[in-house]
Amino acid sequence: MGQTIFGRIISGEIPADKLLDTDDLIAIRDINPQAPTHVLIIPKKPLAGVSSSTVKDEVLLGRLLGAARELAVQLGLDKVGYRLVINNGESAGQSVPHLHVHLMGGREFSWPPG
Repeated sequence: MGQTIFGRIISGEIPADKLLDTDDLIAIRDINPQAPTHVLIIPKKPLAGVSSSTVKDEVLLGRLLGAARELAVQLGLDKVGYRLVINNGESAGQSVPHLHVHLMGGREFSWPPG
């Protein structure tokens, strides 16, 4: 996998509005938000998507969801609700081939999305 925009953000080459930065992940505000609160939670390990993960990545995958929970509390979304989205592959809407979780809130959501 080549260097993606997320890899460049992780390395510090591109600045971002970071809300969380740990040894294994970062969380940044999305520059094209689809909701009043839209945060991307990105593992520092360069996985193209969920389907690129292995059993060895299960702790990291769990950490992504744990970070989403922590950020939802920090941002006050835990009281009103929020949406978590993981796209896997181009046809699913994944535009950057680096696994990431979208944490979105601050508005009503419907299903199917629209």
